[in-house]
Amino acid sequence: MRLLALTASLLLSQPAWALDPATLVDTAIDAHVLPGFAALTEASGTLKNTAAQDCASDSSALRAAYHQSFDAWMAVSHLRFGPTEEGERAFSMAFWPDTKGFTPKALSRLITAKDPAAFDEDAFAEVSIAAHGFFALEFLLYDKRIQTLGSDAYRCTLIQAVTNDIDRNATEILNDWQNGYADLMRTPSEDGPYTTDLAAVAELFKALDTGLQFNADARLGRPLGTFDKPRPLRAEARRSERSLQNISVSLEALEQLAALMAAQTPSQADSLTAAFSLTLGQATELENDPAFAGVSDIQGRLRVEILQQYIGNIRDIVLQELGPALDVSAGFNALDGD
Repeated sequence: MRLLALTASLLLSQPAWALDPATLVDTAIDAHVLPGFAALTEASGTLKNTAAQDCASDSSALRAAYHQSFDAWMAVSHLRFGPTEEGERAFSMAFWPDTKGFTPKALSRLITAKDPAAFDEDAFAEVSIAAHGFFALEFLLYDKRIQTLGSDAYRCTLIQAVTNDIDRNATEILNDWQNGYADLMRTPSEDGPYTTDLAAVAELFKALDTGLQFNADARLGRPLGTFDKPRPLRAEARRSERSLQNISVSLEALEQLAALMAAQTPSQADSLTAAFSLTLGQATELENDPAFAGVSDIQGRLRVEILQQYIGNIRDIVLQELGPALDVSAGFNALDGD
């Protein structure tokens, strides 16, 4: 009787999903990945069309489309594998951190020289990657020096070139997911990137972990700097005052992915739900400091440090509880350094 009871206990302790990891992959793709990239493509199309009609840097319609499209990118920016990595598309969408200031330099060269590449989609695709994506567009729309450099006509053309390129990349990423890559994840093969269902689960798990790490170490860590030397000017997208918004949107998307991955492990699901709720609640405490300028002030810095700590707590749950429950680990990623 004791042996039967022990056997039953062991069986009950096994995560239910382990018998069918393919279900987890299917659900994540159908409920998170594909809808996310479809929303990005819709928003980038609106951005492109808006710029075609009104390319003034102070256009309220263009700025609204920029924010909507940037939000859509933030919601999928953690999915840094497969189609987003093809042809360095992710860097073309968001070249940041830009530690050497390549983006304003690249834009200045294009504008000063009236580079004809801005008039041709294929030629523009070959210019410096720093002149592409949302951060290049942010400079064109919000940086006072870039806004007034050169002629209005050329800057208009360049804004349209950048928005066209964002839309092209977004469309290509979605097409690749819909026309092949989703199937590669769903159907393991010795010839494909995923030899088992568990390998595909591990890829999604790594995306979840890396997304959390990037929020804590880069989006918060860079402006925090050190106590003696805070670096508020290093905050992501500070010119358009969406540093906090980027983190909030990213966290909401990561919360969805975490919930999908923990759907059949109730204990981990409950822990993650509570941790994300606490973290997003702390983010609302920073609504009056959208670009983290307050890191130079003791109280403002403390609020940002608490948010960073809460994100770290989520990551601990992911690595120490969810990973073992799923029998996967995040492994090495580029944020871990050498």
